[in-house]
Amino acid sequence: MGISKLEKNILLTGLAFLGVLSPFIDIAIGPQPITLIAPAYAGEVESEVIEQDGKKIMVLRPEGRLDITTAWSFRLKLQETISRQTGHVIVNLSKIHFIDDSGLASLVAGMSDADKISGSFRLAAIHPEALLVFQASMMDGVFEIFDTEEDALSYKSSEKYDF
Repeated sequence: MGISKLEKNILLTGLAFLGVLSPFIDIAIGPQPITLIAPAYAGEVESEVIEQDGKKIMVLRPEGRLDITTAWSFRLKLQETISRQTGHVIVNLSKIHFIDDSGLASLVAGMSDADKISGSFRLAAIHPEALLVFQASMMDGVFEIFDTEEDALSYKSSEKYDF
């Protein structure tokens, strides 16, 4: 047996009051069931569509931090890109100077979304400070990581969903 809506509202309100959820979501509580509202992505995301060998490739260039305060919004941006525009994505992380586990999780989710539709997901030009997080968490072995955006675009793998 699960918890009631009232118990869920009380729990989430308490967590928000303590600051556990506040950097990640806003909570609107009223006569209606609880509503969770994701904040807008705090950083900027430049995007560019590149046509290569008849395929659309979306290059995303986020800026700033990819952490608990921005990861959910960036995740939504990745999800929208993959589901509505193209399953082939390159994320240029040269302007992301800080990334935490929430940021890594948003990238893993994007990679998983691209995989589901036989797309491709590559990371390029990871900022040296952010690269330390990938290495310490051993996520550098999970992603296709390239030194430059150009390298990511030109790489030809043996996979069927290559660019």
